[in-house]
Amino acid sequence: MNRPTIYDVAREAGVAASTVSRAYARPGRVNAETAQKIFEAAEKLGYRTGAQARRPGPGVVRNAIALVVADVTNPFYGDIIKGAYEAAREAGYQLILSHTNESPKVERQTIEQELAQVDGVVIASSRMTDSALRMVAKQKAVVLLNRIIPEANCVLNDAERGIRRAVEHLAALGHERITYVAGPETSWSDGVRWRSLRQAAADLGLEARRLGPNEPTVLAGISAALRVAETDSTAVQAYNDQLAIGIVKGLSRLGVAVPEQVSVVGFDNIIFDELVEPQLTTIASPLYRMGFTGMQNCIAVAQGARTSGRPLVLPVRLVVRKSTAPPRGATAVPRQRTAPGSRPR
Repeated sequence: MNRPTIYDVAREAGVAASTVSRAYARPGRVNAETAQKIFEAAEKLGYRTGAQARRPGPGVVRNAIALVVADVTNPFYGDIIKGAYEAAREAGYQLILSHTNESPKVERQTIEQELAQVDGVVIASSRMTDSALRMVAKQKAVVLLNRIIPEANCVLNDAERGIRRAVEHLAALGHERITYVAGPETSWSDGVRWRSLRQAAADLGLEARRLGPNEPTVLAGISAALRVAETDSTAVQAYNDQLAIGIVKGLSRLGVAVPEQVSVVGFDNIIFDELVEPQLTTIASPLYRMGFTGMQNCIAVAQGARTSGRPLVLPVRLVVRKSTAPPRGATAVPRQRTAPGSRPR
């Protein structure tokens, strides 16, 4: 059976989920009768937020920040975790790492269980809804990585500029049709990357199409390769490097040469990009800095600092390797960077 959540307790007690949260996190702000009703409902359902969650009181772990990632096996998160760990260590804080298996439900349950135990939460590439994230931000210091909501401190990479650089690179090589191999349907970053690619392609007079959603894994990329091969696109921009590596592998198995027949670009610049053959052209994100800065900001907010309300956008760069080249029968040509009347970026 699934473990009961804060929402189950709220329904049983006939109150809002935010009232349940306050009963545990800020007991003085909930009247005694309502609090008693909540605790009885929680006891009946077997709801627990942690070792001290049966009743609010002493014993909460202090000087601890939770870092929640969608998939701890994804190399993308490696440098983020390293950066966050170093920032926590320097500040004298513990880091509590959680993995949610790309599931919004598991992510929400995990965070609910940890809220009473930590001073703040850093959430990397959240799959939760905006409303769920707002509820968390009302209770504890929250920093979002690669996601924006006004109520939280947010740190993200400049995906829009990175995608534009990749599209400009492919256009200069002579490509006219680009397929975007999308990531998870619940990924906020996926929407940003697709919109950026579509706009950049329109500015440069290129054709853009989309395949997906897909899991952000090598195996999903291998599966997507057949669909890529069935299009007439000569270039692919993948949601992330794992998908891109899978596409390269899958196309090779189908007898489609990369980059001679199809050029492939990834996103993130993970360690495996230089190990795959051909080496992967990609958009490099400052992952270590993102983790380090996100943890620093979360600790600062937990200690009373106020958020500016503006996201911190970190620069990215295009790393050109061997997975991109002019399509067969074409030569690299200089192209206009933006359409007439378009705003330079």
